[in-house]
Amino acid sequence: MHIKFSGPVSVFHDRRLPEAAIPAGYAALIDAYHLSVPVPRVLSAIGTKHRIIDQAGWRIYTPRHAPDATLEGHLTFALKNEGLDLAVLKRLFLAAKEDEIAELVKQKPTGLYTRRIWFLYEWLLGRELNLPTADKVSYVDAVDTELQYASSGQNSVRHRVRNNLPGTPDFCPLVFKTAALVDFVARDLKERARVVVSEVPKDLLARTAAFLLLKDSKSSYVIEGERPPQDRIQRWGRVIGEAGRAPLDEAEFLRLQRIVIGDERFVRLGFRQEGGFVGEHDRETQRPIPDHISARHEDIDSLVRGLIAFDQAAENELDPVVAAAVLSFGFVYIHPFEDGNGRIHRYLIHHVLARCGFNPPGIHFPVSAAILDKIGEYKEVLESYSSRLLPCVDWESTSQGNVKVLNDTGDFYRFFDATPHAEFLYECVQRTVEEDLPMETQFLRSFDTFRAGVENMIDMPERTLNNLLGFLQQNQGRLSKRARDNEFSQLTPDEITKIEELYQAAFSDTSGVAS
Repeated sequence: MHIKFSGPVSVFHDRRLPEAAIPAGYAALIDAYHLSVPVPRVLSAIGTKHRIIDQAGWRIYTPRHAPDATLEGHLTFALKNEGLDLAVLKRLFLAAKEDEIAELVKQKPTGLYTRRIWFLYEWLLGRELNLPTADKVSYVDAVDTELQYASSGQNSVRHRVRNNLPGTPDFCPLVFKTAALVDFVARDLKERARVVVSEVPKDLLARTAAFLLLKDSKSSYVIEGERPPQDRIQRWGRVIGEAGRAPLDEAEFLRLQRIVIGDERFVRLGFRQEGGFVGEHDRETQRPIPDHISARHEDIDSLVRGLIAFDQAAENELDPVVAAAVLSFGFVYIHPFEDGNGRIHRYLIHHVLARCGFNPPGIHFPVSAAILDKIGEYKEVLESYSSRLLPCVDWESTSQGNVKVLNDTGDFYRFFDATPHAEFLYECVQRTVEEDLPMETQFLRSFDTFRAGVENMIDMPERTLNNLLGFLQQNQGRLSKRARDNEFSQLTPDEITKIEELYQAAFSDTSGVAS
């Protein structure tokens, strides 16, 4: 089969180029082999100018970067400049002739890129090419750690390649080392959190931790558009507090779903036995209008195995926040349950951070509260992959208003670029470490000062004191006329003045922030 590579184009898969240029690397391979895959976030092409242009999801290289218009040329260009896109690579290897890949390796048996191609072919497809073991040359990493995050790796003697892929063939999303992520990692938020906590008395820290748990639990329900009773919020908060204590397995996933759902009369518990999607229904026809289509139920077993294996391998290997992003967003794209996926997805963030010892003992950052405050950005991050995945899913509507996926889509949930997800999660974690944790601690200090001052004047039950504080918070430290005339009519004008002064003195350093 003769493969024809494209000449200059202005539009590629509905994506306009900054200038007419020749697709290179993954773009060229997707086009030449007619691969139905989610198109990478950033594509490469060869332009006519002698400067590199980064614009609108394209990197336009100079003519001197042009690869040979061959499978080897574009594959080598992709591995060298674009990192690993395992979904594209797997579909490419399935589309190419086995002999074509074997011949490529035979021509350059000691080549750095040909050995990586050989290893990736056998790792992704689970079958060996008819090739002898590589000569004893220096090992090369499967993942270029200058470009993407990887594990420490194990040597594959057959290929003389260090397998530093952070997952298994069942589940292995990858994250690029962007400037933003490199900066986040350099901030050492784990140490910053430890310093904040070390300065807080134990009793105050315990109260801070309890509030942060409750805040996260409540926010996680609000994100789902739910307003459950307080006992369910507290119960889920207790579950978050135990995150990371037990390793993930199928039984743990099922336990979490039972706790999240509570009332199982209208929800089938357990892993899905049919299709699933996120979106709306047409009001007249009840036909699904999906924003995201979940993994086929036939693929859930292997995908969940992959999640579990990734969780076990990620501990002490990947950066904790990067690992948390990969696992949690991978889970929510798979959507293995009929209901409860969103809250378990956010629970998994806590699970990984706790397992990796990222958060101080006893403290769980209110990541869901940060997500809630960035809900628009959160949805954009989810759609950053769903919007590229959806065109690759062939589906039909079922009589129950569900979706039935007609093509093999498992690889699109095993392998995706989780870079935007890691950047977003790091933003949320940074906020919880640098703002929420110290501000909540400061609020409790201020509250204790205020309470002590009020109790020196008046005996007041805790509930009444909290009510008083609430009124003062709502009215910039002043007791409204309504509160003076009703709930606190027994206070004298002099007492009210002193209470307002106590409030101002206690909370002057919190910029009006109170919980």
